[in-house]
Amino acid sequence: KDGLEEFKKRAYDLVLLDIMLPLMDGFTVAEEIRKNDSEIPIIFITAKNMKEDKLKGFMIGADDYITKPFSTEELKLRINAILRRVKRNTDSSNKSAKYNIGKYTFDFYNYLLTIGSTERQLTKREAELLQLLCLNMNRVLRREVALKTLWGEDNYFMGRSMDVYITKLRKLLSED
Repeated sequence: KDGLEEFKKRAYDLVLLDIMLPLMDGFTVAEEIRKNDSEIPIIFITAKNMKEDKLKGFMIGADDYITKPFSTEELKLRINAILRRVKRNTDSSNKSAKYNIGKYTFDFYNYLLTIGSTERQLTKREAELLQLLCLNMNRVLRREVALKTLWGEDNYFMGRSMDVYITKLRKLLSED
């Protein structure tokens, strides 16, 4: 009950919800949440592993259903996957994603980098990385956050790949 009240007071990115709660069950809480916000991702984490419970959870609008015991690493990966999908959907709903970078104009949806009358077509990965940098303009973007956001993991090989893309973007932006 307290969690539901807190949900109504603030904005959250995701809801982790157990089904067996003391005052009202998690299904009821999820239904109440859905009345207020039809888009927020909901993940059930519960000991209830019967098929009927899982189906009910998904019918209410859960994005995932994890039964106990579970791996915290798996939970983190599932959360990150859902948040990436939600972020992509939110970003794609804003079709006028244009950014000014010094003398350059960057059009994310057309993967175009323009300076004066010169247009350069970017690859999808170059555009995604440049957009991530634009969204974090004037803030420190931690390397591991960029890697997990775009490559899905933070390891040596993905890091080297990102280094190559950073070098390409620096060359593309070298006129300013």
